Amino acid sequence: MERAEIERLRWRCTRRGMLEVDMVLGRFLEDAFGRLSESEQRAFIELADYDDMALWRLISARDECEDARLASIVAMLRGCR
Repeated sequence: MERAEIERLRWRCTRRGMLEVDMVLGRFLEDAFGRLSESEQRAFIELADYDDMALWRLISARDECEDARLASIVAMLRGCR
């Protein structure tokens, strides 16, 4: 990804309505995003578009991720809580 795309993604990840989601997504973006494969990066970007409450329910393991493409990223995000 180009720098401008990363900066837009950083904005989307850290300017959310729920502080907990801001913190998890921001930390993950800084610490792990660059090591992901292209398909994993796309999965993370897709998750970043989720509604805060729906995403928090996944991250906090209140809901299980039914989408196999996203499940590994959700598992990684759970480790960033």
